[in-house]
Amino acid sequence: MVVGQGSAYDLHLTRELKQARIVRAPSSPTVVDAFVAQGCEVAAGVKQQLEADAGRYPGHRLLPGRFMVIQQAMGCPKGRGEAARQALAAFVEEMKASGFVAQALARHGIAGASVAPRA
Repeated sequence: MVVGQGSAYDLHLTRELKQARIVRAPSSPTVVDAFVAQGCEVAAGVKQQLEADAGRYPGHRLLPGRFMVIQQAMGCPKGRGEAARQALAAFVEEMKASGFVAQALARHGIAGASVAPRA
């Protein structure tokens, strides 16, 4: 199993796998190169990156579905108080509601990701 060193997949699989060896590529974009070079059986990573890499290596395929979901979050130091928490929460909701997040995903060609529902 090849993963990008320190990625969410690395952390998750390190905790969960009991009968497999984890090979850590230096970064997520180098996972498939390490997978092919070392003759490994499985690679794990962000779907969009794996899809792009599969095009470079004919004869490889992606399994359907997903094995985990990474939820993104924002936060601020607790000491900044309730007003700061509320301002940050309002900012996040406005960025979702205004379409900014969806537009950013589209602008950067991120397929398969979705904007979280409004709170």
